[in-house]
Amino acid sequence: MSVGRTHRRRRERVDAAETRSRNRVVKQKESARRDARMMAEIRTGAPPFSPSVMSWLSRKLDKPARRITPEDMKALRA
Repeated sequence: MSVGRTHRRRRERVDAAETRSRNRVVKQKESARRDARMMAEIRTGAPPFSPSVMSWLSRKLDKPARRITPEDMKALRA
């Protein structure tokens, strides 16, 4: 392997690490906004919820959407 290729790969790894650290902040803020939006939808709406809300609930409750019960949603609201 040539020296140029090694340097380029090292530089790519450093650049990727910097990009991840910059994007982490943006993604955390975006996640917080999404969580607030979905919780508002759950509080104000009634089942059946939209697919996006059910997908979010599925991730938060760690269970398939078809197995989510009203009791699960009540526990999440509290």
